[in-house]
This record gives sequence, structure tokens and C-alpha cells, in this order.
Amino acid sequence: MAKYLLLKHYRGAPAPVNCVPMDQWSPQEISDHIQYMNDFAARLEKTGEFVDGQGLAPEGAWVRYDGEGRPPVTDGPFAETKDLIAGWMIIDVDSYERAVELAGQLSAAPGAGGRPIHEWLEVRPFLTAHPTITE
Repeated sequence: MAKYLLLKHYRGAPAPVNCVPMDQWSPQEISDHIQYMNDFAARLEKTGEFVDGQGLAPEGAWVRYDGEGRPPVTDGPFAETKDLIAGWMIIDVDSYERAVELAGQLSAAPGAGGRPIHEWLEVRPFLTAHPTITE
């Protein structure tokens, strides 16, 4: 089994077919979308392929070490993950092909008007070994 991250983007990928921003959806459309995600995760729990998943809140900040007791926090000028990443799901599957198959199914989550979004999802394998440094 190999773990993959299915990453949902707000922007940065090609536009989905049903490209209506979530802040323009009705409360029912949002509920239907979240229910689809929950049902999808429940199906994968039954097969043992679901590890974890979360939607992300729009708040966020960049933090780094800047000396003892002084972590600077900034809201830019970096590309903000809060503007780019909507959420994620971790799956543990037998193959890359299965990860792609599940990402395709997740892409069909309903959006505005109850129609599938057909959004692009980033599929990233977990690093399974530390990179070897050669000199």
C-alpha cells in the first residue's frame, strides 16, 4: 500500500467545468458538496483506503524561526496557501492507478446547481524514503 495526498486547490489548476466559487453557492449546495465528501470518505473507510482528510479554513499566516522567542508572522508577499489550497485527503491504496481513479471520483463532487464540479485534484505520493545524497 502507498499513501497519496489528494490536494484540492482554490486556484492554480486549470478551471473546473462548473467554475462557480463556493462563496456564491447556496447553503444547500454547500451541504450537498460536504455530504458527497463525507460519503466518499466513508466508502474508502470501508475498503481501508481512507487515512484522513480535511477542508481548510480561509485564515492562515506564514511563520518562520527568526531567533530565540521571535517567530515573525506575515501575511505576504508570499503566495498564500489560504488562497490556493481548499483541503486535502490522504489515501492508502495499492497503486498509483487506484489513486488516480479515486481522485477522478472525488472530482465529481457537486457544486453550483448540484452539477459535478469536475475540479482538478493534485495527486502526490508520500515520500517513502529519504533522498540519497551523492557527491
